[in-house]
Amino acid sequence: MADFHQNGNIAQFHNLRTRSLEELEYRLETFAQTRKISLILPSLFSELEGDALQNILGELSKVKYLHRIIIGLDAASHAQYLHARRFFARLPQNHVVIWNDGPRMKALMERLEPHGLGPIEPGKGRNVWGCLGYLIACADSAVMAIHDCDIVTYHREMLSRLVYPVAHPAFPYHLSKGFYARVGNDRLGGRVTRNLVSPLLISLRKVLGPSDYIDYLRAFRYPLSGEFAVRTATLPDLRMPSDWGLEIGVLSEAWRNLGPRAVCQVEIADLYDHKHQDLSAEDALGGLNRMSMDICKAIFRKMAADGVVLSPNIFRTLKATYYRRALDMLEVYSHEAQMNGLTFDRPAEERSITLFAENIIQAGQIFLENPQELPFIPNWNLVHAADPSFLSDFKAAVAADMADSAPA
Repeated sequence: MADFHQNGNIAQFHNLRTRSLEELEYRLETFAQTRKISLILPSLFSELEGDALQNILGELSKVKYLHRIIIGLDAASHAQYLHARRFFARLPQNHVVIWNDGPRMKALMERLEPHGLGPIEPGKGRNVWGCLGYLIACADSAVMAIHDCDIVTYHREMLSRLVYPVAHPAFPYHLSKGFYARVGNDRLGGRVTRNLVSPLLISLRKVLGPSDYIDYLRAFRYPLSGEFAVRTATLPDLRMPSDWGLEIGVLSEAWRNLGPRAVCQVEIADLYDHKHQDLSAEDALGGLNRMSMDICKAIFRKMAADGVVLSPNIFRTLKATYYRRALDMLEVYSHEAQMNGLTFDRPAEERSITLFAENIIQAGQIFLENPQELPFIPNWNLVHAADPSFLSDFKAAVAADMADSAPA
């Protein structure tokens, strides 16, 4: 995907293949002497049983510029937590495993409820939020990166390219977002980005008129990527959705708190493949069905917060506009797949568009009927104001879990 195109909204950094990984890592090791870099890995226990995470750890073991790795572990029993401690012990860097289902973590979450800050729905959002809290409590890192644990095509160059813009002391960027071509198993991936987000943003602009926020989101080549890096000074004020709107929510927070000149996107891989979600058309709480609903609500909430008036008539028009535009774009993706010799299941792609069109209407109805819905996890500044000892107690609880469950 080598080019040097700039869209004029946010800075884009491409892989022109003119610099070796060794040179890039050497520069990061130099930056890390005065700007410590940490990595967050949100993980389900089930991901420890696959091949992807094994390869990820093998690659990370070669990275010398990382100061700390924080693993957030979800859906794990005590025995599985002990197994995870042994599993991650191969990492040579300073690292911790946060047992999100452990009694100490559950007790801390319950402490937030009297302050009106809980309960927080379990999931990737809460997992990442807890890891950020631990990093803030450590108060020793200038840069934080995050990526998923199911990347089948992972290489450590992904991380190096992701963190470089925010680690460079002379660059102005506070958030770096990864992009890549979603291709795996001889087929196009990224169904939600291709079939929902891209045509939805185009349709919103057509129905509602010009919008700086929509233009900002459209500038991202892969807005739903799970890979981003930030300067840690921005973390205490970061409000994160607890649902599948996490990635859109982080970009929206960057728009509000930083502005587009402090945001960039980086090409981190030629090809990228990870675990694929099912469409789950019959299950509104699962797979891409739930994901699409949460993403739509995240976008609608942000637009309303910016003063855009939304109504049932607008959502009906938006659905029709989206459906036509999505089908037009589907034709282009079909040609893209044919030209590159990839498999393209057009009937399945059309079914996803039909489902997403219905979810646009449903998400709009939910938004209108529940205007007070606040799916955001409280930011760490708010938690600290309500309970000044929470962060230190959180860090101590992680240390206590680690001490009680030291691997043999």
